[in-house]
Amino acid sequence: MRAVRNASPTVEVVEIDEPDGEGELIRVAATGICASDLTYLRFGSTQIAGHEFAGTLQDGTTVAVEAIFGCGSCPQCELGNYNRCERGLQGLGMSDPGGMCEWFRAPQRALVALPAGLDVRDASLVEPASVARHACHMGTVGPQTRVAVVGAGAIGILAAAAAQSMGAPEVAVEARHPHQHEARERIGASVASGGYDVVLETAGSESGLHRAVDLARPGATVVHLGVYGDIAWPMQASFMKEVALRPSLGYCGHHGRREFAESADLLVARPELVEMLITHRFPIEDAPEAFRVAQDRSQGVFRVVVDSSGS
Repeated sequence: MRAVRNASPTVEVVEIDEPDGEGELIRVAATGICASDLTYLRFGSTQIAGHEFAGTLQDGTTVAVEAIFGCGSCPQCELGNYNRCERGLQGLGMSDPGGMCEWFRAPQRALVALPAGLDVRDASLVEPASVARHACHMGTVGPQTRVAVVGAGAIGILAAAAAQSMGAPEVAVEARHPHQHEARERIGASVASGGYDVVLETAGSESGLHRAVDLARPGATVVHLGVYGDIAWPMQASFMKEVALRPSLGYCGHHGRREFAESADLLVARPELVEMLITHRFPIEDAPEAFRVAQDRSQGVFRVVVDSSGS
């Protein structure tokens, strides 16, 4: 079968054996390209790419695939916090082969059936939407929470939409590029000003983290999704405001429901998110061009999707 392998500085389409062994066999429909995929490529990964994907089981059920999953039996996994697995996470496209291929096997516990109204070719957005929703849960976003989002890429826009769905009375987004401002306006988010209860930093940059602390009110929570390298942390500013800095890792379950399921429902309820955020599609044979396009966010790009279904 065809698969897309990291081959820095780009990717290559290769022929590999169809997956065998344990797990459910999935006919992959489409896989999104995330900034993390580009980072793995820069760091010299040679893994099969892709962690945002969905497909169809042999019985016709359409599913999204959780790209991080734990052992399923440690205390944290049993609580639903499989992103904190005590025996170590499996990360598709990072530590394990990813889903940018024609067929994939995944454990049953990593699959979430798609609701009616969500096309499997659009369901690669469920994974980044779940990352965004988890950040809102980490910030305890609710009806009394004024929220700002720093960064208006796909995850930033999805985080704003998730906060709105959780009842936040005001959601603001700090955007850079014209297409990001257009998306902000389309979802009904305001321009960021200041004094927010929760600020979600989705840009993954030093400047984004500092701006998030600036926008927070005293005693607020700043949730950061980025994994930073050697940066200057905003220690003085956060200390003087007693701002809590809280990391957000992937996704899990909350209140008896998985964030993947909640996010899939959000995409059905807000179809404009799919229309706005999947900006480019390429067949699997054109994956190198897809990765090239995905690297320039200033050119109206939110999510580039690689279609491996052949349709």
